[in-house]
Amino acid sequence: MKIVDLDGYALNPGDLSWDGFKQFGDFTNYDRTAENDQEILNRIGEAEVVLTNKTPLDQTVIEQAPQLKYIGVLATGYNVVDTAAAKAHHVVVTNIPSYGTDAVAQHTIALLLEITNQVGLHSEAVRQGEWGSATDFTFWKTPLISLTNKTLGIIGLGHIGRATAQIAHALGMNVIFYNHHPKEVDQDWLKQVSLEEIWQAADVISLHTPQTPQTTEMINQQVIAKMKPGVILLNTARGGLINESDVAAALASDQILAYGADVATQEPLNADSPLLKAPHVFLTPHIAWAATEIRERLMGIAVENLKAYLAGHPQNVVNQ
Repeated sequence: MKIVDLDGYALNPGDLSWDGFKQFGDFTNYDRTAENDQEILNRIGEAEVVLTNKTPLDQTVIEQAPQLKYIGVLATGYNVVDTAAAKAHHVVVTNIPSYGTDAVAQHTIALLLEITNQVGLHSEAVRQGEWGSATDFTFWKTPLISLTNKTLGIIGLGHIGRATAQIAHALGMNVIFYNHHPKEVDQDWLKQVSLEEIWQAADVISLHTPQTPQTTEMINQQVIAKMKPGVILLNTARGGLINESDVAAALASDQILAYGADVATQEPLNADSPLLKAPHVFLTPHIAWAATEIRERLMGIAVENLKAYLAGHPQNVVNQ
């Protein structure tokens, strides 16, 4: 059996082993593949199993890869695959759910703490001698914010939303949430509310919802106007959940105090993104999932997905 990984560098830049896949057949890894149907088809060749992270597999590719039987997406999001076309051609598509829940929640709170405590700014100031040359021992460069009794509004109470809520509660925050489908919760400190209540009550808003036609640019000028002045906005879900121009304008007017995100509408981030010129923006390059331990977990689940498929009982199938 031939197995091809089209863009393995994202998962494994060299610090992990591909041996888990090699046990199943002839394994070929490409670090990167251009988003070009012909190159993708050339690399797939006669492979029955294709692994991808962000390399798109559209209807044309699926139709013209006659030996293709299985697509393993090395991520939770699988919008890079035309799942309907795959189903029509009897190709099983799997993903990796919930592998990085704690890591993404940790990163969400890391962004929040960087905004409120400005650790990077003050660490560099100390290294540059600004504290040593200050008149007083009380030295800070920007207002600092205590999170105790502040209200966190979570949009999307999936696994990551719940994990983020737990950490925020431990920090002394009040936690409210909105979910498209009502959720049962057994914590008395976690309250389900409407979106309107989130906009009106939250000091911090954290996005943990999938990007769908309904949620694309859900954070826009009209919605921002309903938020508390000086709100902090966090996004470790999908960049397209916000209108970047509207968020940049709200940052410039101080309607939004700060924006912390690990995602962008276009990744890598376009040089002309309005967020790059906006004040109080804290961006990381989609790394919440990238800790070695988390990538090892992802690799292990991907191997188990393929093993289960070959055994005749596929798991984590997204196009049943």
